[in-house]
Amino acid sequence: MVVKDVPKTGGWSKFDALSSTDRAVFKETMAGLAGVGYEPLVVRKQVVAGTNYEFICNARVVYPGTDWYPAMVLIYKPLKGSAVIKKISRIAAH
Repeated sequence: MVVKDVPKTGGWSKFDALSSTDRAVFKETMAGLAGVGYEPLVVRKQVVAGTNYEFICNARVVYPGTDWYPAMVLIYKPLKGSAVIKKISRIAAH
């Protein structure tokens, strides 16, 4: 029996591959966003009064010839109701 990485309430899980539920939350929440395209790569979660999702993504401005760059998308999904974008930030290269 394999035990999955289940975070304690308030703690963040490790970054992991996206489940079908993670992909659905991301797609539904980002549906109305225009101007930049985001491709989620991995996710970590924090169980609170709902769930925080922190996605590491490839992103690029929706314009021919633009380059991809790394970005972080934080989404909050309450116990009841729709998920909302809390923060989107570009990940700086070191």
